[in-house]
Amino acid sequence: MIDWESMRYFLAVARLGTMSGAARYLQVDHATISRRLGVLEAKIQARLIERLPRACRLTPLGQRIYELAQAMEEGAYAIERLLDASRSPPSGKVTVSAPPALIASLLLKHLAAFRRSNPGIQLSICGEARQVSLSRREADVVLRMTRPEEPASVVRKLGRVSFGLYASKDYPHLHDPSAWEFIGYDAGFTGVRQRAWLTGVAEGRPIACEISDINNHLVAARAGAGVAGLPDFLAERDATLQRLSHNGEAFFQDIWMAVHRDLRHSPQIRVVMDFLLRTFADHPALTWELSSQRNPGESDLPAGT
Repeated sequence: MIDWESMRYFLAVARLGTMSGAARYLQVDHATISRRLGVLEAKIQARLIERLPRACRLTPLGQRIYELAQAMEEGAYAIERLLDASRSPPSGKVTVSAPPALIASLLLKHLAAFRRSNPGIQLSICGEARQVSLSRREADVVLRMTRPEEPASVVRKLGRVSFGLYASKDYPHLHDPSAWEFIGYDAGFTGVRQRAWLTGVAEGRPIACEISDINNHLVAARAGAGVAGLPDFLAERDATLQRLSHNGEAFFQDIWMAVHRDLRHSPQIRVVMDFLLRTFADHPALTWELSSQRNPGESDLPAGT
């Protein structure tokens, strides 16, 4: 019988193309990855991966097994989701993936209250803007400023974030828009609406620097590095910043929540979703959305229990 744990390591190497990448993803060392692959190949008496100097390449047999192993993986995660959904009362670990700005400004201040109300649930909050897989349990609930499109997910629009231009009150060109220099988004934001909006507002004026993380845009604006396009909930209460008027259109970004369809009725997932719904509904800087949104063919996430 094939050991699923070893197969999990094989899948990580097959997806990421390197043992070092798989080690980082699985949070183990390189030697563990190599040992697990060796055990698996010895078990089936066949080579699955060619170990090249800087990468790993699947053998023809490895490619065929990789395709079958993905279905095996989905089955294993489906069992986990079924077990999670059957738990009552709510308990266990729930992983929430969200952009760092939402975590720092909205979620962390409510964690103590959540813990007092739900002592059996351990929240694991991951600050990341990348798309993660709900099917592979990289997260149980995701918050994003672009609509999640994973086929097995059920989504709900939580609200809208308004953006504005901000600069330090000590910025030397504060009252001279023609001399403004902007804090832009790096190439990782290519195709993202807020980058296009800021580029349009700049109208050819210089981009002083490019930064990948929105929290660091705030820090750079405070330091006088230029004019930043920031979410109002992040910047409007900062006494060191001045909101600036501009001729461009107002800009908003939707906030979405998504969960795997198999988990949307799980007691502990339901508790966390309700917590997120209340957190966003109670925030004065966000426009609350009463109507839910869904992927084609999927049920809406309910507004609450």
